[in-house]
Amino acid sequence: MTKVTPFLMFQGNAEEAMNYYVSLIPDSKVLHITRYGANETGTEGSVMKAAFSLKGQEILCIDSNIKHDFTFTPSFSLYITCDSEKEIDYLYGKLSDGGSELMPIGNYGFSKKFGWLVDQFGVSWKLTFE
Repeated sequence: MTKVTPFLMFQGNAEEAMNYYVSLIPDSKVLHITRYGANETGTEGSVMKAAFSLKGQEILCIDSNIKHDFTFTPSFSLYITCDSEKEIDYLYGKLSDGGSELMPIGNYGFSKKFGWLVDQFGVSWKLTFE
């Protein structure tokens, strides 16, 4: 075994989500994208497999070519430790836009400021400023 990598399965908006995340988080980038071609099992041009990095954490993603009766679950989250209140407020505002709040930003005793949300793509995020 060489490493463990989070893997996100989208239903047609993997590239949009990936580009959005790397635009919000400094020191992040798209590493590579492999797309479905003509006459392949997925929709031509959609993401067969992609990798992006958020602050050094590699994450893989795909656009599933099979429609499933499930999507992401909030019980699995991407967890970000922010460096300032300004940063947590900014990220929480951007990531929650079009999504839903699970725990609004507040002091819950285990962190100076903490928030939990599901973004517009269905991915769950926990943000903390300790």
